[in-house]
Amino acid sequence: VQLQASGGGLVQAGGSLRLSCAASGRTFSGVGVGWFRQAPGKEREFVVAISGSGISTRYADSVKGRFTISRDSAKNTVYLQMISLTPDDTAVYYCAAGDTSYISRKYDYWGQGTQVTVSS
Repeated sequence: VQLQASGGGLVQAGGSLRLSCAASGRTFSGVGVGWFRQAPGKEREFVVAISGSGISTRYADSVKGRFTISRDSAKNTVYLQMISLTPDDTAVYYCAAGDTSYISRKYDYWGQGTQVTVSS
C-alpha cells in the first residue's frame, strides 16, 4: 500500500485545514488508519485513528473536540479535519495504515508526511 498525505499548509491560529490520506496499490477498506505528527525536536506522537469500518475512532486528548477523522471507502481516502488550530499543532503530519493503536510501530504503511504550520 502506498499512502499519499496532502492538504497541509500555513494557517493562522484559529484557522482550519483538512488533510487527506489517499491509498493506492490496494484498497483501504477494512484497514485501520491513523494520523501521527512530529514537531521539530520532538518525538512523533499519535493524533487520531479510525477503524477499518469507520465506526470506531480514537483521539489524543490534545486534539479532542478540534480534530475529526473520517474515511471515504469509495475514494480510498481518510480525512483529518482540523479546526481551532494553535501554534502547538505545528508539525509534519503522517498518515499510517494497518492498525488503530497510539503506538506507531504497530502500523505497517506510512505516508510521506505533510507540513502543517500554524502562525500566532
